This record gives sequence, structure tokens and C-alpha cells, in this order.
Amino acid sequence: MSKSVFEKIIDREIPASIVYEDDLVLAFKDINAQAPVHVLIIAKKAIPRIAEAVPDDQKLLGHLLLKAAAVADKLGLSKSGYRLVINNGPNGGETIPHLHCHIMGGRPMAWPPG
Repeated sequence: MSKSVFEKIIDREIPASIVYEDDLVLAFKDINAQAPVHVLIIAKKAIPRIAEAVPDDQKLLGHLLLKAAAVADKLGLSKSGYRLVINNGPNGGETIPHLHCHIMGGRPMAWPPG
């Protein structure tokens, strides 16, 4: 099976503007930014989407969200606010089947999205 784009970024086969990394997650600037600040934080474990996570992934899922908040703070978004988005499946806007969270900020976010 071929690697996803995100797996290639994790393995440094594709360059990315990395803003945070630890043993479980990697955060980098989205090349198709939809906001002045748009960073993706991805799980290093190859979980296709949130709907396919299992109970053993609980620690990783919590870590992903806590680190998303920490990255948002590092990027100066905490005071003004930001949006975290996890897409699941084609109708949810998922384009890469690898669990990731969008961190978007730097402008007011409309509601409802999409």
C-alpha cells in the first residue's frame, strides 16, 4: 500500500513548514491555507479518520487536541480565538485519509461553516 501525503511528510520525503513535533504528532503549515493562520496537526500513527479510531487510541486523541491548543497558543491565536476542525469522510470534507486536525485563525470564522 502506498503512503499518504502525510506519511511522506512524517518521513521527510515531502518538505513541510513544521511548527511543532513530538513522538505522537506533527504540526505544519497548510499549503492550501483557508485562513491567515492555517496549520494541520496530524497523528503520526496512521489512523485513516476519527471514525476508525479505537479505544486504544484515546491517549493519542487527547494528546492531539491538547497539542492543537498549545500550537494555537504558540501561533498567537489564544486571545483572538481559533477554530479546530476534524473532517471525517468525503461529505465531511476529508481529502487525505489520515487523522488530522486543522487549526485556523487570524480572522473571524463564519457559522455555519461550509
